[in-house]
Amino acid sequence: MRRLVRGRSIVTIATPRTHGRLAAGPCYDPHHASHHSVSIGAPVPHLAAVLTISDLGAQGQREDTAGPAATQVLADAGFDVLERALVPDDQVKIVEHLEDWVARDFALIVTSGGTGLTERDRTPEATRVVVEYEIPGIAEAMRAAFVDRLPTAMLSRGIAGVRKHTLIVNLPGSEKAVRENLEVILPALHHACDQIRGETGEVAETHASIQKSDDNEPEV
Repeated sequence: MRRLVRGRSIVTIATPRTHGRLAAGPCYDPHHASHHSVSIGAPVPHLAAVLTISDLGAQGQREDTAGPAATQVLADAGFDVLERALVPDDQVKIVEHLEDWVARDFALIVTSGGTGLTERDRTPEATRVVVEYEIPGIAEAMRAAFVDRLPTAMLSRGIAGVRKHTLIVNLPGSEKAVRENLEVILPALHHACDQIRGETGEVAETHASIQKSDDNEPEV
């Protein structure tokens, strides 16, 4: 048995295994609560998955350090990372993984790699095939955070968008860039997932906290 989470509600279900890895399995649906044994408790993490895109990594010629870095940063920020995979720079394979994880109801999918200008960099194109709408501010914030000291940051084509109840975010391919870019957007990720998944209680609580903070600021 494993405790899974849809947003902020604890769900206890039997956990299947796929090729030796934990499978996310079906997540809690309030309209089908009888399918699982459900216990509501304190706020717990959203489910997340990490996809590394690298030809050399998929061929075993380069160690994947970006995927573990993303997993660590997300876990430290309170996400429950249940899946991590490595695929080549192949648009079809990227789309297949993203669609599979969306179908399994992950709240957040983070990709690493394939956001540059070479012919093989197809992660943004693959992501656009999957998402229903984009969230431009997430990618804009990452580029803006580093362009002053690293002008090549403006060349990143990564996007962020939503499919059903899943937020998908493209990150650059290096371990350092993954850590730094996640630090930029982490303050908004849980709130974004709450909104996307319709967890109105959490959203209202966040808005109230923001309003209270604004009310306490002195007028100028």
